[in-house]
Amino acid sequence: MSILSFLYTFIITPLELLFEVIFTVANKIIGNAGLAIIFLSLAVNFLVLPLYKRADELQAEERDIQAKMAPRLKHIKSTFKGDERFLMLQEYYRINHYKPIYALKSSVSLLLQIPFFIAAYNLLSGMQSLQGMHFGFISDLGKEDAMFMIGSFPVNVLPILMTLINIVSGIIYTKGHPLRAKIQVYGLAAIFLVLLYHSPAGLVFYWLLNNVFSLVKNIFYKLKNPKKVLSVVLAVSGAAVLILTLIRPDLNLRQKILLAAGAVLLALPLVFEMTGTRSAQKPVAKATSKDRLFFLGGAVLMAFITGLLIPSAIVNASPAEFIDVMHPYNPVLYIINSMLLAFGSWVLWGGVFYFFMNDKIKSLFCKGIWMICGISVTDHLLFGTKLGNLSSTLQYDLTPSFSLPEYIINIIAVIVVAAVFYIAYKLIPKISGTVLIVGLLTVMGIGAYNSAQVWRTYLWYQSSTNPSSEMPVIPLSRNGKNVVVLMLDRAMGTQTPYIFNEKPELLEQFDGFTYYPNTISYGSYTNFGAPVLYGGYEYTPVEMNARSDEKLEDKHNEALKVMPVLFGENGYTVTICDPSYAGYKTIPDLSVFDDHPEFNCYNTMGRFNYFDDDSNSETSLKLSSRTNEIRNRNFFCYSLMRISPVLLQETIYDGGLYNESNASENVDGINISVVQDIDGISKSTGYRKFFLESYTVLTKLSDITSILDNDDNTFLMMSNDTTHSPCLLQEPDYVPAMNVDNTQYDTDMVSRFTIDGVTMQMTTEDQVTHYQVNMAAYIKLGEWFDYLRENGVYDNTRIILVADHGRDLGQFNVMCNNEDMEFFMPLLMVKDFGSSGFTVSEEFMTNGDTPSLAASGLINDPLNPFTGKPLDSNTKTGPQQVLLSNKIDVDENNGYRFLPGSWFAFEGEDPHDPANWTYIGEG
Repeated sequence: MSILSFLYTFIITPLELLFEVIFTVANKIIGNAGLAIIFLSLAVNFLVLPLYKRADELQAEERDIQAKMAPRLKHIKSTFKGDERFLMLQEYYRINHYKPIYALKSSVSLLLQIPFFIAAYNLLSGMQSLQGMHFGFISDLGKEDAMFMIGSFPVNVLPILMTLINIVSGIIYTKGHPLRAKIQVYGLAAIFLVLLYHSPAGLVFYWLLNNVFSLVKNIFYKLKNPKKVLSVVLAVSGAAVLILTLIRPDLNLRQKILLAAGAVLLALPLVFEMTGTRSAQKPVAKATSKDRLFFLGGAVLMAFITGLLIPSAIVNASPAEFIDVMHPYNPVLYIINSMLLAFGSWVLWGGVFYFFMNDKIKSLFCKGIWMICGISVTDHLLFGTKLGNLSSTLQYDLTPSFSLPEYIINIIAVIVVAAVFYIAYKLIPKISGTVLIVGLLTVMGIGAYNSAQVWRTYLWYQSSTNPSSEMPVIPLSRNGKNVVVLMLDRAMGTQTPYIFNEKPELLEQFDGFTYYPNTISYGSYTNFGAPVLYGGYEYTPVEMNARSDEKLEDKHNEALKVMPVLFGENGYTVTICDPSYAGYKTIPDLSVFDDHPEFNCYNTMGRFNYFDDDSNSETSLKLSSRTNEIRNRNFFCYSLMRISPVLLQETIYDGGLYNESNASENVDGINISVVQDIDGISKSTGYRKFFLESYTVLTKLSDITSILDNDDNTFLMMSNDTTHSPCLLQEPDYVPAMNVDNTQYDTDMVSRFTIDGVTMQMTTEDQVTHYQVNMAAYIKLGEWFDYLRENGVYDNTRIILVADHGRDLGQFNVMCNNEDMEFFMPLLMVKDFGSSGFTVSEEFMTNGDTPSLAASGLINDPLNPFTGKPLDSNTKTGPQQVLLSNKIDVDENNGYRFLPGSWFAFEGEDPHDPANWTYIGEG
């Protein structure tokens, strides 16, 4: 990060982010970009009005002092020379308590405008959402207005009008001011004319509105009772907001509550004016030096919470997910960027506002920041803590939503916490100060520890992996035997019949497969459900807990090696791709197979670029850079969401876009957004990065498969996360698309979800997106199977498609103790050598049957190469104990036994029957 980038992020980016959020929220509510720009201008000008008012007061003070000292200064300069004049001037300044640096006060207003101008210029000049948008006589807010041409020169009316208004405002403002002040105002107007003449109309329109506001402000200050006029203006604005709330039926309850609250706040000044209640009549204690330290401490604490603590905790939960496989970027830089943005927001600009306020308002600022600290910690720790899985682009699997009781409980909690912290600040300031210091030290300590862990993971990644050095290759023999075990993470076995019902052509591609609907898994997530899949029944959660003298990581790695070592020892060429949690790392640590250098080991996830065949191309680099930009911006936004009352969290989250105006970017002619914004269950905008990283591997299977004309036997063990990455795809082909609209297809094909009178529920985002990614995986696997047929390696290949666990989608109402047992219903499909037709077997199976199914008929009496025990299915008789737990962080859940969770038992043949499930207890 360069010095200029550092300064820009610290000083300008907080303002740019504020402008962007205001504009985006306004545009979504109003539905008109031009009106949203007007709202942005009004909001920003009212926000900075106290700053400019105080700046004007400082300028007035400077002018008065200069006018008072002018005669004597003139006398000194005309009478004395050299050092004598210098000493006389210094003495005169001392007598008048004046320092030459105070002359900068006259430039405070100009200095304040610079960062605001830069922020607005960078935001509005490159805002894609303004392209093609018209407003009034402005044909395109994204281009210069060019009302008419003189030859080839465009005459832009908006910049000219802006300058004229600026000059009129300057005439009113500088009346009675010295010539130097007038030159400064008119010169600035000329500079803005030159800078903005060829700028997009939206930007010039915004700055024109600012000049209009400045003109109105200058006239306003000439009125006899400006406060009353301002109160009326605000009340009228509040009434307009209230009317908007009432006439917009498309607004949800949360939006209506927020707009109504805004209307009330805008009307309060008029109420105070009419009732004779004025803030000046209420004695407010002036800010002391302790207050100033308290404000600074509170601002620093908030900066560390939103810039360090929360971002570092998210990254440290799974650092590898934030490392681009082909273009590695140190995730610690995301944390550093968030800290810069947070300190710029809370400390720098919070400090600027604090500095320019009078002592009474400063005192309120001190109390306010203290209460904000308390509310933020409460919201972060107690509310919105169970929103689901968070992707590496800071997007939840499901859009967060809250019920009315949750809103009410949170509002009450916020009010109570605010009251407690206010009383503590007033009555026990010393204890409050101690709490603040302890809070600072705690947050800094936890954040520093998290960051160190992230740094260590990145160093490990750099030293242990080099995924771009070798292209993955899957060897398959035409004349030998091939065994393929493909673990599709979270693939839903319950959805399989409905997938084939919608796409009966898949039956031909999946010729020879047997589908086992009565299959269970032993864990609700990968760290619990995958070991038994890879290693057999010695690696169920119960059996792994029983070996309590060994680390979970060691037992997990051992399970991963069972089938590769078994087949390798029997002469098979072994290939391993993306072994789940190898080394207990999100990016599998392939070094766990170093004792078998004959194995071909690859990490394929993220290895290929969906938009370009060359993963090292400029397009790939641009996409990686775009992802970094999103994370650098949105980590701070995510932190703000987590510390906010739940009433604001959905607005800040904004479907995972965090109110970004340019969610998509044109990359080599392709409009791309790596964050998907889902609207209902049929429409979306953008791609999901995590899905593309896995799905593209399936699209490239034919390219990386090497057909061998020999008699060698091969074994492939591979995992893929396509089915683990729910998102909306374009039907009926189920392919990623920038803009998805399945409305008509979903309406016409609703019957596809009913088979023999049994309807699979497809009413929620979670249900639909999981079905779609499962369908996408089947389609791409079907294409690969066709490729294998064409090359003569299908009939001599045994293929096992299996999942480590299911998902609680609530599609079939299989409940036990208020938990959805679909968590334990994974996919299991097997194609044997030379088999034909598509069959369904009602036999009870588990994903722990995978090793014995893989070795059946090929290896006599297969034994676990590490324990010497038989690899068979004899232990699946009687009740089968399964573990439901959300403790999926393998850095945390990495002792000798799994951390306590909920245990259930299955006994019977049909896992779809709730009567076959029993809740055992916690442990």
